[in-house]
Amino acid sequence: MSNKKRYNIIPVVVIAVLLVIWQGACTFGLVPGYMLPSPVKVVKAFVSDFPLLMSHARVTILEAVLGLVIGVLLGFGCAALMDSFPVVKKGLYPILVLTQTIPPVAIAPLLILWFSYGIAPKVILVVLVAFFPMAVGLLEGFQSVDEDMIRLMKSMDASRWQIFWNVKFPAALGEFFSGLKIAVAYSIVGAVIAEWLGGFNGLGVYMTRVKKSLSYDKMFAVIFFVSAISLILMALVKYIQYKAMPWEHTEDK
Repeated sequence: MSNKKRYNIIPVVVIAVLLVIWQGACTFGLVPGYMLPSPVKVVKAFVSDFPLLMSHARVTILEAVLGLVIGVLLGFGCAALMDSFPVVKKGLYPILVLTQTIPPVAIAPLLILWFSYGIAPKVILVVLVAFFPMAVGLLEGFQSVDEDMIRLMKSMDASRWQIFWNVKFPAALGEFFSGLKIAVAYSIVGAVIAEWLGGFNGLGVYMTRVKKSLSYDKMFAVIFFVSAISLILMALVKYIQYKAMPWEHTEDK
C-alpha cells in the first residue's frame, strides 16, 4: 500500500473509532439518550425522514447555488478592479475586512425584515458570505504574478486584457479554487442560517421544527446531512480544479 493510500485511510479509521465510542457511550448509558442519540438512532431518523430531507435540501441547495454564483461573479469583478486600480483597493479593501467582523446571524434578521420570508434574503446572505473569500483570494492571486512577466508582456505591446487573461488569471487559479472551496462550504451554512430565522422550506426550517419537537435524533441527522452536502460540493470543486489545472498533478502520473 502506497503512503498516499495509507494517509487516506487514516481519517476513515478515526471517524470509525469515534462512531464506535459514541455508540458505546449511548448503549451503556454513559450519556442520557435525550441529550445524545446514538448513531444507530440518527441513521434510523435519517432513513425515515429521507424524502422530507431531500425536499428541504432542494430548496437549500438552490439558495446556496444561486448565492454562490452571484458571490463568485461579484468577488471576481471586485478583485479585478482592486488589482487594476490601486485607488479602488485602498478604498474598498478595508470595507471588505470590516464586513467580516459582522456575524451572519446578526445580518440575517435584517435581511428577513427588508426582503420578507422568500428566497431573496437567503440568496443575499449566501452572496455576502461567499463574496469575501473569492475577492480576497483572487486579489492575492492576481498580485502574486511576477512583475518581470508583466513587463515582458508590455514590451510585446500586450493590452491590459491580454495580460490579465494570459498571465494573471492562470496564476490566480490556485487561489480561485481555494477560495471557491471555502465559499461553497459557507454558502450551505449561510443558507441554513437564513432559514433558521424565517422561511417555509429548507433544511434550516426543518432543523427549527425538529428542535421544537425535541427530536434530537432528527436534529443530528440533518446536521450530518448538511455536512455531507458541503463535503460533496467541495469534492466537486476539487474535481473541477483537477481538470482545470492539469499541470498541478503531473507528478502523480
